[in-house]
Amino acid sequence: MNRTTISLLATATALAAITGLAALTAPSSGAETEAKAPARLPVERSSLLCPAPSTSELAETAYTSFTPAGKSGDAKDGTAELKPSAAVLAETDTAPAKDKTKKGDAAKGAKGAKDAKKPAPDKAVLALKEPGKPVAAKASGGEAPALVGTATGRLAPGWSAQQTTTETAGDARGLLGVSCTGPDTDFWFPGASTAKERHDYVHLTNPDDTPAVADIELFGKDGALKTTLTEGIPVPAGSSVPVLLSTLTSDPAADLTVHVTTRTGRVGAVLRAADDKAGSDWLTASADPSGTAVLPGIPADATSVRLVAFAPGEDDADLKVQLAGPGGKIVPAGHETLHVKSGMTASVDLLDVTKGEAGSLILSPSQSGRATPVVAALRVVRGKGDKQEVAFIPAAAPVGERASVADNRAKGSTLSLTAPGAAAEVKVTASAGTEGGTQVVKTYKVKAGTTLAVVPPVPAGLKGSYALTVETVSGGPVHASRTLALPKDGIPMFTVQTLPDDRGTVAVPEAEQDLSVLDD
Repeated sequence: MNRTTISLLATATALAAITGLAALTAPSSGAETEAKAPARLPVERSSLLCPAPSTSELAETAYTSFTPAGKSGDAKDGTAELKPSAAVLAETDTAPAKDKTKKGDAAKGAKGAKDAKKPAPDKAVLALKEPGKPVAAKASGGEAPALVGTATGRLAPGWSAQQTTTETAGDARGLLGVSCTGPDTDFWFPGASTAKERHDYVHLTNPDDTPAVADIELFGKDGALKTTLTEGIPVPAGSSVPVLLSTLTSDPAADLTVHVTTRTGRVGAVLRAADDKAGSDWLTASADPSGTAVLPGIPADATSVRLVAFAPGEDDADLKVQLAGPGGKIVPAGHETLHVKSGMTASVDLLDVTKGEAGSLILSPSQSGRATPVVAALRVVRGKGDKQEVAFIPAAAPVGERASVADNRAKGSTLSLTAPGAAAEVKVTASAGTEGGTQVVKTYKVKAGTTLAVVPPVPAGLKGSYALTVETVSGGPVHASRTLALPKDGIPMFTVQTLPDDRGTVAVPEAEQDLSVLDD
């Protein structure tokens, strides 16, 4: 008899690097083998989606694409391109001037490619060439489409893209920033609204070659709101669909939690919120439901901070509310705790909680051992009267091994680092500029229970914009955000992006199986 041995190690490694496969289970051979710690290998493919930025003719949008240097493994080649989505469906007006969709017609406006604008040419808006050197592009007016893209090879690990739009006039004026997101099947957006003065759209973008169908649920202070959706929202292949929340329900609600799921396929989902008085910005999804939430980077001069939280499980949540500032944790006066009923949205106005010192909000169980998962976000306002500007800070996952944010300017960027538990040390790398400059590296120590807000390092000889990469060196978990402030005509325009782990590597088990084939 001849005995043939087939190793599955290479196959498992390839699958894990591409899809995030964590384990390969083989039938038991009757003998227990010693478990080995999984190795971490660079991912080989990443996807990103950017929403259509605006329909205003006054809009100016900057796109920036970046992959940090290092941790690309043996990959020598690779591509990273962002291209216009195949179609942007007819109802794409994200400006809050007038609603173009009648109540109850949101799903109808999202049906079929027959309602689509003519597809944009299949030409890359951004094409990244090498790790460590960001590239940028600009678009003017209201015709800029949603973008979809894929990075492969050495450009895949940690690939990120930033979309920053400036609108200097109109009800939707403001600085709108969003880190382009990966496709998924489940998103939570606490902090939305269908109030009269708000005009909030959920943007759904399908990166795949097959159609997707999405569901949108709305939860107010008394629970689920009745909506007009019964069959889901079709999102054609390679297309983007914006849905005006106020068309989904006849019940105005000041504070909402929006839940987006897919019945089939995957989408990228982000929410654009516009306020008649305070301008507009993007709200990205909250971190996954967790018993503890960290919302990093409230500006020192915030004039109004509103917390919105939701408990998606069967149990109510009793949360301790703390502000982590430069000197440690404090309890906001009169707001020591927050009770969140199951399936209901809770909110509280924290006013000017930072009192001139930048900080981060930490939500944790009021009683030890009774952690109830929640999602949360902050609505933050700077300025007063007709000179207000709004931004949103969702609960953020830790930086983990590494995280990046692109489109930083020579002036106007603030990096907030929060260590909710143990003290930590991080390394911050300022990349080369999009048009020139040399990277700079600096380390920071963050004391336990504090927020460290710093002006980040700027590349030597900077030309253009640049990217920041934060890496955990030692200590406990760190949560981070970047604030970009670009004041205009007395309005303190700003936007905040969180920095969760870029998931540039994936755990690959040392899996090897002996498959015996007996030959006669």
